[in-house]
Amino acid sequence: MGDYRGAVTVASPLRLRLDRSALSDNWRALDRLAGGAACGAAVKADGYGLGAVEVVRTLAGIGCRDFFVATWAEAAALAPLGVTVSVLHGVREEDMAVAAGGIARPVLNTDAQVARWKAASGGACDVMVDTGMNRLGVSPEAVAGGLLDGLAIETLMSHLACADEDSAMNERQRAAFAGLVGKTSARRMSLANSAAVALGAGYAFDLVRPGLALYGGVPRPEFADIIRQVVTPEAQILQRRCVAAGETVGYNATWTASAPTEVAILNIGYADGYRRAFSGVGSAGGGALPVLGRVSMDLVAIDVTSRAVIAEGDWVPLDYDLATASIATGVSQYELLTGLRERFERSWF
Repeated sequence: MGDYRGAVTVASPLRLRLDRSALSDNWRALDRLAGGAACGAAVKADGYGLGAVEVVRTLAGIGCRDFFVATWAEAAALAPLGVTVSVLHGVREEDMAVAAGGIARPVLNTDAQVARWKAASGGACDVMVDTGMNRLGVSPEAVAGGLLDGLAIETLMSHLACADEDSAMNERQRAAFAGLVGKTSARRMSLANSAAVALGAGYAFDLVRPGLALYGGVPRPEFADIIRQVVTPEAQILQRRCVAAGETVGYNATWTASAPTEVAILNIGYADGYRRAFSGVGSAGGGALPVLGRVSMDLVAIDVTSRAVIAEGDWVPLDYDLATASIATGVSQYELLTGLRERFERSWF
C-alpha cells in the first residue's frame, strides 16, 4: 500500500455554491430597514454553516462592524480578522484566560458571570437581559438593584421569543427592554434579530443583530421579496440508470416507477445535512428533477428522464430556497442552514 502520511488533496463530490453578492445585498437591505440603528451580523455556528471567516470578510468589507458568535472558540477563529466580536454565551471560568486577551467582548448572562468579570477587572463587556424568553440573561430586577453597577457596558441586549410571529409578547418584551434605557452605563441597546427588524423602528434601538435573513432565510413575510438566496448545494452524479416500470428505488421501496424512468444517483445524503425529510418532496434543477424515494445517509435518487444528456460525473444543483424547503419538509430554515456539513467544499462566487 502507498504511503499517505503526507498531505493529500482530494476533490469533494459535494459543494456549496455561496453567492457573495446575495449575502452583501441581504445585509444592505437589513441595514436600510434598521433605519438609524447600526446593523451587525450573527456569525455563530460557523456563519450559520457557510463559513464564518469568509462571511465576516465579506460583511466587514461593506461596512458591518459588529459580529456575534456563541463561544470563545468561534471568537478565536475570527481574531486574525481584527473585527469587533461579542461572545453570546458569556464567560465561564474556563474562558477567562482567552477572554483576558481581549479578542472579543463577553455578553454576560448571569449574576455569576457578572461577578466573575468584575473580580477580574475584565474591562468592556456586553450584557444580556432576560425580558421574558427565560433562556439567557440577568433579570431586569437585578439590573434595577445595581447588579451591573461598575461595569463598562458597550451593549445592553435582550432577545425576542416570538419575533417571527404576530404575538403580543413582542410588545411586552420591547416595553420591558425600553424601560431599561438610561438605567445602566451601556453605550448602546440592542433587541432585534432578523425577524424583529421587520417589526418597526421601535424594535431597532441602537443596534440590530440579524442572522438567518443574512443567509437567505425568510423569517417573516415582509422579507419575501427582499432577501436573496445565498446557499445552493450541488452534488455529482455517481450513476445513471433506467428503472423499469414496476421497479422501486431506495430503502423501504417507497417509490415505484409507473413507467420506465431515468434515475441519477447523487453523492449527497442526510449525513451531509440534506435531510431525510426531503424524501419524496425535494427536487433539483428548479423543480424539474424530483427526489425519488428515501434520502439515504450518503445518496439521493432523482428523476432525470427530462434530461437526456445529464450523465455520471455531472454536477446537479439541488433546490434549496430556505423558505420553500422549510414548508416542504417541516424542517426549520435554521436547521436547513446550520446542518450543512463538512463534506461540502464551500465555493464563493
